[in-house]
Amino acid sequence: MPVIDRLFSVGLIRKAIWRLWYPFLTRRLRGQEVLFLNYAYEEDPPMSIPLQAEDEPDRACIQLYHHVATQMSLRGKRVLEVSCGHGGGAAYLARILQPQSYTALDLNPAGIRFCRQRHRIDGLDFMKGDAGKLPYEANTFDAVINIEASHCYPAFPRFLAEVERVLRPGGHLLYADFRFSDGLAEWEQALASTPLQILRTRNINAEVLRGMDRNSPRSLDLISRHLPKFLHGLGRDFAGVRGSRIYNALSSGELSYRSYCLEKPV
Repeated sequence: MPVIDRLFSVGLIRKAIWRLWYPFLTRRLRGQEVLFLNYAYEEDPPMSIPLQAEDEPDRACIQLYHHVATQMSLRGKRVLEVSCGHGGGAAYLARILQPQSYTALDLNPAGIRFCRQRHRIDGLDFMKGDAGKLPYEANTFDAVINIEASHCYPAFPRFLAEVERVLRPGGHLLYADFRFSDGLAEWEQALASTPLQILRTRNINAEVLRGMDRNSPRSLDLISRHLPKFLHGLGRDFAGVRGSRIYNALSSGELSYRSYCLEKPV
């Protein structure tokens, strides 16, 4: 087994690798139109949401954001996205769902610089910040969005506590992420222990696999052109291409990908 595979199989080391991977990708893909760093999503039958021509290449990734964010209406709401990556999801939701304001936060300073240059939309702001110490007053936001990022956090319960703090009473956490089987019980315990009430949860393994199938050709092309060969395996996992470790774990059920809607009690 290659060294990178052995490291990836250990949960804590896997988490550390992922945290370093995001800023590395931003540097490697500078100048590329890679606006989404999340896996993809496709329903059966397909969602077929109307998109502008410029959004079509990212349809499968957009559909994951659309699925998660439309669990509640965001029209006229103050929204915070934690861990916004390259800002594609924030830009789409700010344009389409008509929130009053949309603040997108990420720990990666290179990513935030990219977002500020690329996504210039009224009401959309990008800020550098830590998911475990959100730089906002209590009861500030009507909704917090967090998509496919919390598996990298050193302390997931601390993130949930911060979300509960900054949400207004009656506000919602719209959330999606995955865990391998070795972290599933800890994940479920953290969600069960938060004061936030789970209104809705759904296993979306099948939908994410369909999205991965759709995105695989484009992802493989980016990997081959922009990553050194010794990182191709990690790149395939990160992109979730067909046959990768992540793809196979989703197929077998070793990895569980779920979406949630949680509410702060009034």
